[in-house]
Amino acid sequence: MSPLDPPLNQQVHSLYSEHHGWLQGWLQRKLGNRCDAADLAHDTFMRLLTRQVIKPLGSEPRALLTHIAKGLVIDRWRRQDLERAYLETIAHLPAAEVPSPETRYLILETLWRIEALLRELPEQTRDTFLLSQIEGLTYAQIATRLSVSLITVKRHMRAAFIACLSVA
Repeated sequence: MSPLDPPLNQQVHSLYSEHHGWLQGWLQRKLGNRCDAADLAHDTFMRLLTRQVIKPLGSEPRALLTHIAKGLVIDRWRRQDLERAYLETIAHLPAAEVPSPETRYLILETLWRIEALLRELPEQTRDTFLLSQIEGLTYAQIATRLSVSLITVKRHMRAAFIACLSVA
């Protein structure tokens, strides 16, 4: 950013004033829900305000807003899919074993964090980790299945465990 550029907060304020209504309308058409659209429009501008690196907002503000908002929409859909799968799973539990609403939320929050962590892992590291932790395969079985060496499996597992510990 050059010394002549307005501070980021002023840029975002201007962007908000000029494009918030358009963005919320775009999100409402995408989501079919005014409340969710308002939430995601707000989150889009918060994402701009909380950037770690201050960069110019560019000459195509709607493209930037759309890019950020699309990512937030995809995140919301992923969270909803995960929540739906979890609720379908606990629907089969006896009433005495169904977690309380508070516990359900804590479990869902943990599942969302795990899903985000797994999504960020390189594909082969993620596949190796899931074969070990979900399917219960040994490292040797994973190496055979993925046609890689045993040391490669160990490297991927180490990377996955380090990633898990980093969010714990």
